[in-house]
Amino acid sequence: MVTQERLVEAIETDRLIARHDGNGAEVDYAVVVNHISKTFSRGRFLDKYRKPNPKAKPPVHAVNDISFAVTRNEIFGVLGANGSGKSTLIRMMSTLLIPDAGRIEIFGFDVQRDEKIVKTLINRVSVEAAFFKKLSPTENLLYALRLYGHSGAGMRREITEMLNRFGIKPDRAVKPMEQLSRGMQQKVAIARALLTSPVLLLLDEPTTGLDPRSKKEVQKFVHDLRDEHDATIILCSHDMAEAEALCDRIAILDKGKMIALDTVDGLKDTVAGALHDPNPSLEDVFIYLTGREIDEEADNDEDRDEE
Repeated sequence: MVTQERLVEAIETDRLIARHDGNGAEVDYAVVVNHISKTFSRGRFLDKYRKPNPKAKPPVHAVNDISFAVTRNEIFGVLGANGSGKSTLIRMMSTLLIPDAGRIEIFGFDVQRDEKIVKTLINRVSVEAAFFKKLSPTENLLYALRLYGHSGAGMRREITEMLNRFGIKPDRAVKPMEQLSRGMQQKVAIARALLTSPVLLLLDEPTTGLDPRSKKEVQKFVHDLRDEHDATIILCSHDMAEAEALCDRIAILDKGKMIALDTVDGLKDTVAGALHDPNPSLEDVFIYLTGREIDEEADNDEDRDEE
């Protein structure tokens, strides 16, 4: 468990992180992100056998000194335009990328030092879900459950019930993944994550490619996972309505930096005066703080991370 005192000491005086009862009581943190940075070089890495390339593009500062903490059982949102650093941040949390600076702890375990333990605590759903494409949804989910230590005759029944909830009928559940649509594959990816009941679920644009009904089903399952399995969830999304419906707090990223962190109501209150609107939308908040639409890509290559 990470105490508030330890967090303050580690993160120094970052006012965006404080989340406690005001009396010095312990706060049970699921995730602590401490001054994390990640830069990608693009052709400027030189060794003794290579000459400088004057046409090389400058490095991309995908994540630039970001700090925050997520309490246990919280649904925490991350909003940002393409290239803001959302996916890079999620990949560092899930041990897929090594930070250049800073530290991330998952339930007190360091993602680099305690990588094997961290992997047992998390599951990740991304826009591009990885599968064994020659295997069926049922076979992929059986493999995932066994990988997470599940066994027994009831696994196939659990899988069938979960796939049915997403509208994946038995005839499609036995077809190779490569024969399913992009949206159908994403449903299987979400089903896989929910079946393994992770204590930390990382959702990177999970409902991209899904129809409105399926989006609502996923949102309900996210709430159910939090309420029934004591899970903590971090959601990266372009969908303002989805973020507002699901998230207890939201961090807004722009060009690799975190520029705001608060509840939805808190974010709206922050900009209401400047916009002369007592009830601005979350999209209004985002545009005011970043100067861009949520679906607008970075205006130059330097603003884009390696997504």
